[in-house]
Amino acid sequence: QVQLVESGGGSVQAGDSLRLSCAASGRIYSSHGMGWFRQGPGNERKFVAAIRWGTGRTYYADSVKGRFTISRDGAKNTVYLQMNSLKPEDTAVYYCARARGGYSELVAEYADWGLGTPVTVSS
Repeated sequence: QVQLVESGGGSVQAGDSLRLSCAASGRIYSSHGMGWFRQGPGNERKFVAAIRWGTGRTYYADSVKGRFTISRDGAKNTVYLQMNSLKPEDTAVYYCARARGGYSELVAEYADWGLGTPVTVSS
């Protein structure tokens, strides 16, 4: 089991940027995928972005593509989410997670989850 801790959330204005970090305690193997999800009040948890640990191949939800960038630092065992041009609809608690296998957009395919870091974007 991998323990994940997110950080970097905050309250910003529309158009601002934030960089989220997710530090993992435990080895992330090259076959694993790491993902970012978000959940607003009264809403279900939704896929945001994912990265294959071994290759660095990335995947994005249409709603964030072109604005968000997921990356990883193997030496630090950390995955990042750079969020630019933030919009009010990006407001949510952001979670990082480790997939059971490779890339997936499905919550059910992720075995380990952090507790989340909140992001609030005001107009």
